[in-house]
Amino acid sequence: MARIERGSRYTILNTDDELKRTLLLIEAAGRTCYRSEVEGKITYESASKFARMLIKRGHESVLEHGGMAVKFTGSRGYSHEQVRHRVGVAYSQESTRYVDYTKGGRMDLDDFEIGVILPPHRNIDELVSLPDGRELSPIDMANELEVYYRALRQSGWLPEDARQFLPIGLETNIVVTANWRQWRHMIEERAAKPAHWEIRSVYGKLLVNLQSVVPALFEDFEQKGVDINGLPYYGLVDRRTLVNE
Repeated sequence: MARIERGSRYTILNTDDELKRTLLLIEAAGRTCYRSEVEGKITYESASKFARMLIKRGHESVLEHGGMAVKFTGSRGYSHEQVRHRVGVAYSQESTRYVDYTKGGRMDLDDFEIGVILPPHRNIDELVSLPDGRELSPIDMANELEVYYRALRQSGWLPEDARQFLPIGLETNIVVTANWRQWRHMIEERAAKPAHWEIRSVYGKLLVNLQSVVPALFEDFEQKGVDINGLPYYGLVDRRTLVNE
């Protein structure tokens, strides 16, 4: 049976200490522009103050000297939206050509399991009428897709051929590495209200996490409201109103 997930999730591949140390490099690089180096005096506190100053003044190019790597687990639809961000971003994604969806990684054509991401705000037990008179729930439909994929593989189709029948909701893993300037841009775009619910949900959670680990870089984002499904969305505040310089 297909494994049903109700949204994307993420794992930051850097430690909190590694993320905080990127701010020290940002201050060191930024002070080079002004010949205001303070060798041996840069601390996390001074670097946080320096980063806030850069953001307030719109000098975000200096933020490109630091960044992080995040592993996202979501649908192929999510990854299609993610990879539209190209500037200063590196991607490594799970391949549907070379991955067999077997439980525990065993090569067993009778023991496939695919993961499917379904909307958390929809009733996945709802019976939906099909044109042929059958009634299937979204869970039933996911299981049917798995059955078809398994049948193709068992009949000799290679993964790169059988994958043509896999749904856009198929679970996938993708590692995203980007500098802080680009992360701010991606969060601004993808945690906003117009973004698709799946990417907005995971980016909103990532944002809240980053606000606790490196607040100087993300404290100018705030929750703006919730949508009709109760999912929060976020936006930037006026940087000129920030008091923590």
